[in-house]
Amino acid sequence: MHRCNLSSRIVQCGVALALAAIGTAHAAGADGISVRDEGEEGLVLSNLDALPMPAIASVPPAVSPGARVPAKRMSESTARRKELFAPLVRAAAQAHGLPEALLHAVIEVESGFDAAAVSPRGALGLMQLMPDTARELRVRDARDPAANIDGGARYLKELLARFGNDLSLALAAYNAGPGAVQRSGGIPRNAETQNYVPRVMARYQSLRNGGTE
Repeated sequence: MHRCNLSSRIVQCGVALALAAIGTAHAAGADGISVRDEGEEGLVLSNLDALPMPAIASVPPAVSPGARVPAKRMSESTARRKELFAPLVRAAAQAHGLPEALLHAVIEVESGFDAAAVSPRGALGLMQLMPDTARELRVRDARDPAANIDGGARYLKELLARFGNDLSLALAAYNAGPGAVQRSGGIPRNAETQNYVPRVMARYQSLRNGGTE
């Protein structure tokens, strides 16, 4: 008889505790506490569902063409070469309707005004024309400074027309190729082009503002 009373009290206490747990869970619902029935193991309260999800690393944005690039002082030898080729740059700019400052900026970044420059990939001369590009532009001798600058200016003009006069995209295409720009839908995310575009843009802006070095 005593055992029955004791068992009944235990059951009653268990039910009361379960009801209290459920009530507590509902009261703390804003905190994300959940209750689940584990059968013989009883009711389990948990707030694991309320824990924040781990942060997902975002893809770094492309370098802005307007990003500031530390200016480097032009060496005396480069300045002399720039002065030597200035008449050729002026002629090409006038022939193709481009700013002289833009051509100077491209040449400075491409070759440092070194007419004999050859890149590891085989790009030639002041405006670093690839042999295939030079052939398409009908540049007979890419090592000839006048032909090289004229061909590079024509190519840049074509790229500006192709990419809606967007200078940053035209410069990216000049560096990485128009196909790479079209595939990426913007400036390709390779380190060379990401560095090249802001360097030329910054130099061009400096020259437009009257900078000489």
